[in-house]
Amino acid sequence: MHPESYPETEPQPPSQPQPEPPMDDMESLLEEQEGYVARRGDIRMGRVIEITDEGALIDLGLKREGFAPYRDLRQMERAQMGEVQAGDEVPVMILNIRDTEAYVEVSIYQARMEEDWLKAEQLLKSGEIYETEITGYNRGGLTVRFGRIRGFIPMSHIVGLPRGLRDPERRERLAAMVGQTVGLRAIEVDRQRRRLIFSHRLAYRAWRRMRKQRMLEELEEGQIRRGVVSSITDFGIFVDLGGVDGLVHVSELSWRRVEDPHDVAQVGDEVEVRVLEVDRSRERIGLSMKQTQEDPWEQVGSKYKANQLVEGRVTRVVDIGAFVELEPGVEGLLHVSELIGAPSVSPQEVLQPGDEVLVKILRVDPSRRRIGLSARRVRQEEWEQWAAEKAAREAQEAEAEETPEAEPPVAEATLAGEAAGEEPPAPEADLGEETGPLGEDEDEGAASAVEVESPEEA
Repeated sequence: MHPESYPETEPQPPSQPQPEPPMDDMESLLEEQEGYVARRGDIRMGRVIEITDEGALIDLGLKREGFAPYRDLRQMERAQMGEVQAGDEVPVMILNIRDTEAYVEVSIYQARMEEDWLKAEQLLKSGEIYETEITGYNRGGLTVRFGRIRGFIPMSHIVGLPRGLRDPERRERLAAMVGQTVGLRAIEVDRQRRRLIFSHRLAYRAWRRMRKQRMLEELEEGQIRRGVVSSITDFGIFVDLGGVDGLVHVSELSWRRVEDPHDVAQVGDEVEVRVLEVDRSRERIGLSMKQTQEDPWEQVGSKYKANQLVEGRVTRVVDIGAFVELEPGVEGLLHVSELIGAPSVSPQEVLQPGDEVLVKILRVDPSRRRIGLSARRVRQEEWEQWAAEKAAREAQEAEAEETPEAEPPVAEATLAGEAAGEEPPAPEADLGEETGPLGEDEDEGAASAVEVESPEEA
């Protein structure tokens, strides 16, 4: 046949590469391959068939079943990994694949431990913040749980722990931190040496920002929260709600009139507050302490009546009269026209803040939070009786104050310390990120904190 007479064929498209199966399907594909044999160190999923006194029989999806000996189950129990029961799906590590054995020897304990070490390595690589609770301490620092592994925080990586503390005080400080929630960064993961080291210092600022953002998202108006007083100013109190500070304005500290916020709380006090306002864009939170307490005006209508004689304390003196506190949070107005000597005297001439006075109630309006008072309508005999009782009460109080009290003995240890001229502890370290190698105590603490039982231990 002439070459030109060959029938023409259409060009074929280039062969397309076949997409690789997802990683989740790799194990199932391997199982389907004829002659696939598991290798020592492989981690696979299996199903517990039964548990006997000798161990756990496990279906691995292979020609032979796996067997986890009793000592492996005991290690899991000691590591608080939970109890394994028939029917459970569990990860296992292949330990022994000799053909002479009836079963493939496996370890559930090592597989679970290996999973946590892999997660720890990923955490170190990513630099992400790990939030957890401090579970214990030793001479070198603090210990935490990372899955089924114990991690360690050296003293040089703990925020708020001053340098140069003596051993008893250092241990006391470390013990006080147990139970606290902290943010950490992994700084060393050594699977062979069983070392998992964290830093509190290197994560502190980022963790604070993370907690602040999370708290701002969680807060809603009307919520009741507990917090710790972080600072006090002339205009109110700042309360740390757990990552973000809110302001309790002086007008929201108490139902009674507050002149100095220091009279209400001290830095470090734990207080209960009500959320009044959340401004997420400006990161500002308005709080109230008084709205978590009973409003004294709710009982005013039943406690105070017209023509009732009451004793009070002058809180403010103004041109229109004086405000008199009848009880914390409840004030009435003694109008200038109801002063003794009115109208020829001014309030400032006869009254001063702090004066105690006897007044008669003219009117009570709880809905408007108003009580009208009068001094000039108190009869002479009523005033004289009150004045006599007040004088007798003050005399008794003065006599009690003059009675000398036995002074407590000064501790000899304190005197001895002063005589020896002992210096106070050094100030707390800053958050600088320059940290040196672990000290001897820290290195020993790390070794004891992260030490894991070997699989051979019975």
